[in-house]
Amino acid sequence: MPRNEEDAPRVNEEIAAVTPSVLLVDENGVKVGETDVNIAIHMAIERSLDLVEVAPMAKPPVCRIMDYGKYRYQLQKKEKDARKKQKVQALKEMKMRPKIDEHDFDFKLKAIKNFLLDGHRVKVSVFFRGREMSFLNRGEEVLNRVIAECTECGKCEGTPQMEGRYMRILLTPLAQSSGAVKANKANKVKKPEILDNKIENKIFKEDLDLELD
Repeated sequence: MPRNEEDAPRVNEEIAAVTPSVLLVDENGVKVGETDVNIAIHMAIERSLDLVEVAPMAKPPVCRIMDYGKYRYQLQKKEKDARKKQKVQALKEMKMRPKIDEHDFDFKLKAIKNFLLDGHRVKVSVFFRGREMSFLNRGEEVLNRVIAECTECGKCEGTPQMEGRYMRILLTPLAQSSGAVKANKANKVKKPEILDNKIENKIFKEDLDLELD
């Protein structure tokens, strides 16, 4: 069976084109020893299998008799499964006010925790209007409270920083074992779709208010 990718191992006649002999391992993992490459290919064909180069840098190269099609299928399946397990990390943002009320704070804190549990980074911003710039400590208190409430699922990169009228922090998710991830997801705040929309609409309205100021 010919290979379809440039980085795939050499198979059958491709091996014969580069070496006169190989160190052969049969389909059961038994070391046959140094063998003429054409004989090795013939042995593979007799078993309806392929001769596959597994250690090209060896002298002579090490080759194994196997079902190359099945080997490639299993390898591709493993790569596909690995890609599925990889999390796509995004940067989320949550905006607050220095005089945020308790209900609004709890509402947004739950969303921040869920973002972190899903493996996303979260930028938390406090916006100051007009004279509120004279009370930056209130914004810092809000952000420090967020940091303290999120210690089980995230950590803060650095300290609160001012950017124009915004004071910001960046939270990153904690690296967790698979058991911890399952436990945290079980405790994750469950919100129906209508609640997700409510969060999005609330944030959108606040962003619009900030732009109009």
